[in-house]
This record gives sequence, structure tokens and C-alpha cells, in this order.
Amino acid sequence: MTQVRFLFGGAVFLAAFLLFLVEPMTAKQLLPVLGGSASVWITCLVFFQTALLVGYLYAHWLARRPRRIVYGISLGIALAGPLAWTISNLEFYQGSGHPILTVFKLLSVNVGLAFIVLSATSPLLQIWWLQVESGQIPYRFYALSNLGSLLALALYPTVVEPYLTLRMQRVAWFCGLLVFAVLAGKIARLHRRAVPSPEIAKNDDEAARSSSLGRRALWLLLPMATSMQLSAITVHLTANIAAIPLLWILPLAVYLVTLILAFRCPWLLRGGILTRALVLALGSVAYMLVQVGATWPIRFSIPFFLFALFIACLFCHGQAYALRPERASESTIFYLIFAAGGALGSFLIGIVSPMVSRFNYDLPVTFLVTALLALAATWRTQWSQRLLWAAASAAMIAVMVMAQIAFRHNTTVAVRNFYAALRVTQDQYSLPGATVRTLVNGSIQHGTQIFGTDELRHTPTTYYAPDSGVGLALRFCCSANGPNHPRNIGVIGLGAGTIAAYGLPGDRIRFFEINPAVEPIARNVFTYTRESAASYIDVIPGDARSSLARSAPQQFNVLVVDAFTGDAIPLHLLTREALALYRRHLAPGGVIAFHISNQHVDLEAPIAKLAADAGMQARHVNSLANEARGEFTATWILVTDDAQFFLQPELVQHAFYPDEKPGMRVWTDDYSALLPVLKW
Repeated sequence: MTQVRFLFGGAVFLAAFLLFLVEPMTAKQLLPVLGGSASVWITCLVFFQTALLVGYLYAHWLARRPRRIVYGISLGIALAGPLAWTISNLEFYQGSGHPILTVFKLLSVNVGLAFIVLSATSPLLQIWWLQVESGQIPYRFYALSNLGSLLALALYPTVVEPYLTLRMQRVAWFCGLLVFAVLAGKIARLHRRAVPSPEIAKNDDEAARSSSLGRRALWLLLPMATSMQLSAITVHLTANIAAIPLLWILPLAVYLVTLILAFRCPWLLRGGILTRALVLALGSVAYMLVQVGATWPIRFSIPFFLFALFIACLFCHGQAYALRPERASESTIFYLIFAAGGALGSFLIGIVSPMVSRFNYDLPVTFLVTALLALAATWRTQWSQRLLWAAASAAMIAVMVMAQIAFRHNTTVAVRNFYAALRVTQDQYSLPGATVRTLVNGSIQHGTQIFGTDELRHTPTTYYAPDSGVGLALRFCCSANGPNHPRNIGVIGLGAGTIAAYGLPGDRIRFFEINPAVEPIARNVFTYTRESAASYIDVIPGDARSSLARSAPQQFNVLVVDAFTGDAIPLHLLTREALALYRRHLAPGGVIAFHISNQHVDLEAPIAKLAADAGMQARHVNSLANEARGEFTATWILVTDDAQFFLQPELVQHAFYPDEKPGMRVWTDDYSALLPVLKW
């Protein structure tokens, strides 16, 4: 009995561990394919939730038709994709077609079938357990599987990523998959000798009559709400609170904890404390959402939204668990509908929402759905509960209206796509006598232009001031060739096109921009590119590294790499292979200017390590803010093969040796780790 319990429990735990270990692994490998966009993770989440649904559907089919040979064959076939993925070489390229389809295609080919088979494990083994051992439906296996998922999620950024290359990670994961196959084989042999349970043998029609349509609707809608909460809060935290890499792990961990508590410790859900906590969370979130212009300390806002996610998910998961079926014949149907709700919620936030709205209303919509479902789930209880949740729903509708008014205030342009939710704000108050236009994505500013005098309109602002690292690089890069020598400038990241303000007659400036929505804004709303004195300016769409890999040597005098202010740091632009590609496109004595102004990650040591590994010189340049001219504090790292470049007097005064971290490894296409360089 104990040995059988450990065998079943071990298989369930290992399957869940492998499922949630492969999620960040594949997301990290896919980030370069789509230029390091933060939306890659949300799209991966949609895929994994959908694959989970397919896995539960497969488990439901197998439970009704106990064909162990079919499960064994599917598991054997499922090993083929991960095996090819394990032995393949890493390649960085721009996916063809729509980025969402690219993510789905690559995940399906590499790990799709294995993910489906693994996800079928928990519900399927619960049915097999009832046929091997008598007793009630072991819903604790579901909590055990979520515990394995949580452990994998915690280990990846702390242990796996810092110490293992991507190839080693894939090998280790494939070995774990082989161990799971052995455990599944042993369980199949036990199941073959078991006597089929009469309870399991009941047909689908009888099972269908066991639960009402309304009850099953809540099996779908309650997990849909929690999945919407997970996706919406992840997007809100990374876009509006803090651009911290790996921050998306925390909401997913909270989500898993609520599943564990709901299925393992249901006694925590009794009483009215959770209801009052959810009402308080809804009210607090509503207040914060309507304060669009307000800024909140990160040490407060991140824990607050994670706590709101915890309360909302625990309430909804607890209500779903309370409505669970007691009949074994319905257990796989319950998990199937539960997974369908999760897939639907992530699909609505990750896919549908960016298509139907120019603004990000995900959070107020999600909390409105949560309030409405709380009303539906507690409708048969006291009338005070109906009144409470009806009032909460009405309040959230009012919040949505207020949020819409606040978003539109001072916004002249708004566009949302896979890569970002961009807005152009305009104000006439921050600088007297001038109009200031700013391109923003959540809380991140990607360029500002001051419309007052002609001098201010043509002055580079924000991180690109004349005394910044890029300003010095552009001023002194060609001093040996004479004062009027035309420059060839490459820029990774267009933004508002501020770098074009440095253009002089004869200069050629080539921008690389992955987001197709940025170029129309830079050309039509801001005037840096169209009023530049440069002789030639063009914009190359797509991922910069992929574009450079396909291009002939460009002979750039300065190559500006400005793609590291967001929450998804495109690490494929900071590897040994990437630096070698940049050098191929540099003119003799050319300079690479890395913009590393980031509140949450310190890229100085990794870039210094890259430069030293390549035998190049590196210096950091810090410039101070100037509010009157719209200039921000900025940090740049300049890298060049020309040691004489840093001996020029003004550079000697402003460019200093970068800091290094002991034990820092050189980042490559097969190895990188952000956790050691986060600013705690």
C-alpha cells in the first residue's frame, strides 16, 4: 500500500515538476526568436494552458477507454520531440508570420506532445488509483502536482538558470522525462492487474446527469477568472509597476499556492474572512486603478498586487473545489472543464484583449469578472451575500468607466499589439511655454520631445543628452577623420527616434525596430527623424540581431544598442556571439554604445566581461538629469577596439572603467542568467 502510494505520488509529482520546469526553459529559448518581447511569456502561458486542456481531454478519453497500450505508445512518441530539441543547436531567427503563431508552432514541435502526455498524468492516475486501491477520489494528488510545479518554478531562476547552460537544461529535462516513463510503465503494470471499479465503468450519460449545467458552468468560469487574474496582474506588474526581469514568476507561484491550499487545506476557506479579504482587495485595487497618474513605491505595489491575486485566486479556487464532484466517474470531467476555464482565461487576456482594445483594461475587466462570479457562486447563500457582490460588481463597472477616462486624458495616440501597449502623452504644464510629447509603454518612457522653440525641438532629450554616453560617442567617434567626416550610425531600438537629432549632413542613420507600431509613431507624431539633417535615415523592421546576421557589413562608426529598459531583457543581444556580430558591422575604430539605464538590473558587469573576453576596451559614462532640457540620469557602456578613443580629453574626464563582478561568466547563446545582476 505505502509503496504503491509513493509510486503514484512520485509519478504525479515528477510530471508536474517537469511541466513547470520546461515552461521557463522554452520561454527563455523563444525570447530571441521574437526579440526578447515580454509578451512571449504571456503567449507561452496561453499555449501551456491550452496544452493542459488537451492533456486533460486525453486523460478523460483514456479513463473511459482504459487502453494502456495507447498511453504507452503516446508516451513513446512524445519522447521524440524533446529528444530532437535536446540535441539540436540553438538558432536565433525572426519567426515568420504572426508572432503568436510562431510561438505556438515552435512549442508544438519541440515539447507539445510531451507536455500533453505529462499534463494528463494527474487526472488519469487518480482514476487508475481508484482501480488499484479502494477509497475516495484522491484530490490530494492535484495538490501534490501543484507542489511539484511550484518547486520547479522556484528552482529555475535560483539554481537551474545560473548554473546550467540551455543545452544542459534540455538534457536534464529529457532525462527526467525518461525517469517518468519508467514510473508510468510500472504503474501501467499495476493497473493491468487491477479489477475495474464499477464506479469508473459507468457510462458518460449517467455521469452527465450527476451535475447540473449551472454547477459545471462554475467549474469553467471560476478557474477562468483565476487565469485572467494571473495573466492580467503579470502584465500590469511588468508594464506599469516595475520592469523587473523574471517578475512574471511571482504571480505564477502565487497562483500555484492557491491551488495547493484549495485542494489540500480546504478548511482554510471556511468562514467569512476570505470573503471580507476579497472585498477589501477589490476596493483597494479599484482605488489604485483610478489613480493613473500616481506612483507607488515598488516595495508596496508589488506585494499588494500579489496579495490581491492570492485572495482572488484562493476564493475562486476554493469555490470550485467546494463544487467538485464526489463521483469518480465525473472526476476527469471536472479536471477537463477546470482546465478549459484556465485556457479560456489566458486566451482572453493574452490573445483577445490586445486585439480588441487600444488601451490595457485587463485588470479592471478581470476584477469585474471576479466580482460577478463571486455573486454567482454565493447566490444560494444569504441575501446579504447577494447584495454585497452586486454592489461590488457595480463598483467595478464604475472603476472601468473612470479608468477609461483616465487613460484617454492627455493621450493623443494609443496602439496595442503583441509587443507593447504604446501611448503618446502630451502635456503643456511640465515646461512653461512648451508642449512635451512622450512615448510610453506602461511605466517606461521610450522618448520625449519638447515642442517650444526650434532649438528645443531639435535637442535630444531623456537618456540621449549631449553629455551622455551616446552623445560623447557620436561627437568623438570620427575625430581622427576630421571634423566634417560623415558618420554611419546604427541604432537598435527606434523609440521616438531621438538619436536622429544628432544627424549631420552626409550622415547615414539606420534604425532596427522589432515593433511595427513604433515607426509610424516616430515618423508622424515626433519630428526627430523627418527633421534630421542626416542625408539618409531608414528603419529596418524585425529583430535587430536577425537583420544584422543577414546583412553585409555595414561599417558603422557607432552602433547604439538601446533595448534594455524593459522588463524582458533581450539577452540574445548581450552574448559573445552577438558581440562578434556587432564587430563585423563596425568600421575600423568604431564604437558600440550600450544603453543600460535600468532601475532593476545592472548590466555593467556582463558587458564588461564580454568586452574583456573579446579583447576590447570598455568604459562606463554616467550623465546627470537636467529637468529644464528634459534630460534624465543615464548610464552607458562604450566598447571599442580603439584604445586611443578613450584617451581624448573629454572622454578621460567622463568615461571610467566599468565595475566587474567576481565569478561572472561570459554570457553566450547557450548560457545567461539575470538573477545575479538584479538590483535587490
